Amino acid sequence: MTIRVLHQQGASVREIARRLGISRNTVRRYLRGAVPRYERKGAGRPSKLDSVRGYLEQRIAAAQPHRLPATVLFREARALGYAGSERILRAFVSARYAKTGPAPVVRYETAPGEQMQVDWAVIRRGAAALSVFVAVLGYSRRAYAEVVGNERLETFLACQRRAFEYFGGVPRKVLYDNMKTVVIERDGYGPGRHRFHPGLWAQARDLGFEPKLCAPYRAQTKGKVERFIRYFRGSFWVPLATRLASAGLVLDAELANAELRRWLIEVADQRCIREIGATPATRAEADRQALQPLPSAIVESPIPPRTSAWPCEPLQRSPKVYDHLLGVAA
Repeated sequence: MTIRVLHQQGASVREIARRLGISRNTVRRYLRGAVPRYERKGAGRPSKLDSVRGYLEQRIAAAQPHRLPATVLFREARALGYAGSERILRAFVSARYAKTGPAPVVRYETAPGEQMQVDWAVIRRGAAALSVFVAVLGYSRRAYAEVVGNERLETFLACQRRAFEYFGGVPRKVLYDNMKTVVIERDGYGPGRHRFHPGLWAQARDLGFEPKLCAPYRAQTKGKVERFIRYFRGSFWVPLATRLASAGLVLDAELANAELRRWLIEVADQRCIREIGATPATRAEADRQALQPLPSAIVESPIPPRTSAWPCEPLQRSPKVYDHLLGVAA
């Protein structure tokens, strides 16, 4: 277009070539009507993604409006025989989602055993509503999560106690949002002196931790648990729920928790945390050693270990159906 405009303005072939730094033959060729043609290198060659392309597109479409992480799709593709790299698959997935700006980075590190962040997240509304209780250790980023049917105080305290048991000790401080099951009146006894729920105070006294509140409207104060909740939705809940939904099944709390414990150990604990340059598994022992010991009353009555990956109560389908859908070995 530039060559033609300059020519219409009266510039000679020599002048156009000089201005644009190209040869006179190139100028003449385009003035005769030649159209540049570009062909991507390697176009038409078979791709390692071809064998799973249809599956990936179906999974991405079925999960809308949620976004499935490339790491999840890579694990599923490998199970189907995909032999390519994660980089190729990641580029394929990224091209199918709208670009978003980078999230702000907020870094506040704590010593081992110092802090645990806790929060609720609603994962399903309606008659069969479900929430997930999430607790994250500040130093190692090791997480505990449990799917429940309500957010009542007794449920909250029971989940928190099981989180301490799971981690093997009690941190010195536990950071909360301004949830009703935690605080009755913020600054109730003066600036920074909050009126906590008596049930929470009793548990804090018995177990030896100090409850703390994050600043109002400052969710990034407890950014570690907030980020894990997003990771939980994208890497665990959405992939599992959509896979069962495609088979006409509904994911309930019992089945979710049976799969969740294994996912926490095999997937969440093994992910690399960019801010600390390590996985939660590699830092877990330092956290555990620094945690306060659990009172003997709790240590003597731990949660009975599961002998199977499936709950004992009858499910909507036989366990073989779930094993086939989830890839769990019989």
